[in-house]
Amino acid sequence: MSLFTVFAIVITLTAIFSYINEIYIKLPGTIGIMLASLISSIVFLVLGSIGFGHTEWATDLVIAADFNHLFMNGMLSFLLFAAALRVNVTKLKEFALTIAYLATFGIVISSLFIGFAMYWIVSHFGVDLPILYAILFGAIISPIDAVVVLKILKRVNADNTMETIITGESLFNDAAAVVLFVLLLGLASGTTSMTAVGIGEFFLREALGGLGLGLVLGYVAHLMILQIVYKGSDNHIVIILLTLALVSGGYTLAELLDVSGPLTSVVSGLFLAKSRHDSIGTEYEHRHYVRDFWEVIDEVLNAVLFVLIGLEVLILNFKQTYFLGCSLVIPVIIIARYISVEFPLVFLRLFRPIPRIKGLIMTWTGIRGGVSIALALSLPDDSPRNILLVLTYIVVVFSIIVQGLTLGPAVKWYKKRLGIE
Repeated sequence: MSLFTVFAIVITLTAIFSYINEIYIKLPGTIGIMLASLISSIVFLVLGSIGFGHTEWATDLVIAADFNHLFMNGMLSFLLFAAALRVNVTKLKEFALTIAYLATFGIVISSLFIGFAMYWIVSHFGVDLPILYAILFGAIISPIDAVVVLKILKRVNADNTMETIITGESLFNDAAAVVLFVLLLGLASGTTSMTAVGIGEFFLREALGGLGLGLVLGYVAHLMILQIVYKGSDNHIVIILLTLALVSGGYTLAELLDVSGPLTSVVSGLFLAKSRHDSIGTEYEHRHYVRDFWEVIDEVLNAVLFVLIGLEVLILNFKQTYFLGCSLVIPVIIIARYISVEFPLVFLRLFRPIPRIKGLIMTWTGIRGGVSIALALSLPDDSPRNILLVLTYIVVVFSIIVQGLTLGPAVKWYKKRLGIE
């Protein structure tokens, strides 16, 4: 199956599922699209199991699409940059300490809690899962996906504090999760030295390298955009092309330099967002073109992403014990989310006020998404890949459907309880 054929089929399915959701299902966009895709995939599986028709092409499509490669080496950088570009950096800086904690120590606490709890749970089902891989699962499933969350919060007019903290957390914990995943996978496979020095060097290279590269590339792109603007040019296509080059080229360069690509995309996007707000003059004539372009990119890629999530069920090997394990793992993940956000919020309130936000509602906003599935798919074959992949998929689907569909009512209840109009 050629690359263009895969692209054509995926785009066509995305358009059809979007239409079905818009006209008939009427759920929040990404949730409805994923649900339509998931139901269609299950129908294909049932038809194939009873020998009705030729359904192998659907499985071939999912394999050819290569979700992990497509998402981690393409879509993720564009999604992170698009999200960062729309952030109010001034508001983000106001809660920088909270966001920094949630995206670093918070994700480590969550990963460790989930890892040790899962290690204990699966051992009671007779599954031999090394402790490092159990903690690795915690790192896989800990990052939240703000795509669904932010759309729902905007629907119910959630307060800006919650939106800002969740946006900042999701931007940086995706990058932090990838770094933590690579580190733990290296430790589990023996390719990374399990010493304080080795771990420290790894984090410094990945985190500081990605941060520095993002700042440098963002600054260079900003200077080039300013030069175009000050020359009086009205060709906004050139500016858009520069942002595209910044994302794709920056991510590729980060991989070549062996630093964090996701962090590079986030920081460069935030730099341009800040410079856009700080700049004066004719640049304002161009910013709405760039903003509209990246909003379209964001919406289209998210729709494609959730279609692919629904299609992934076609290539998974489910076992009854996995469902039994998930019945216990899912509550553990929710508890881990609560612990990782409530404790820091309580601690940080000792130093500064954090109004109108509690660990309970932050827990329910912890919806998992494409990052978790892509990380699970990237596990090597000589690891306990199948069980971790299936558990990740079940948790992500549960999170998107159950938490996604109940988050709106939960936020409304929360606002009513606090007397927020």
